[in-house]
Amino acid sequence: MIRVVVPAHLKTLIAHRGEVHLEVVGPVTQRTVIDALESKYPVLRGTIRDAQTKQRRPFVRYFACEEDLSHEPIDDELPKAVADGTEPFIVVGAMAGG
Repeated sequence: MIRVVVPAHLKTLIAHRGEVHLEVVGPVTQRTVIDALESKYPVLRGTIRDAQTKQRRPFVRYFACEEDLSHEPIDDELPKAVADGTEPFIVVGAMAGG
């Protein structure tokens, strides 16, 4: 079971509190986790990544095991601690401005 933490506004959108638990078939990668998340909650399609290109939205970041994975290849396997459910995969809405 993969644990995913999503930002508060997305929790509201999916009407879910706390972590999301997902079954991921095959290697646990950014792509497979987001695919499973969008499959379980179709309303999220287009919010975390572009619905057409499947590219991460510019102000969204992915973290796992205290590392920013946002610019890592989306098909690289996530850390073992995420794959075994010890640590969550975290989706963060980044802030910008000055």
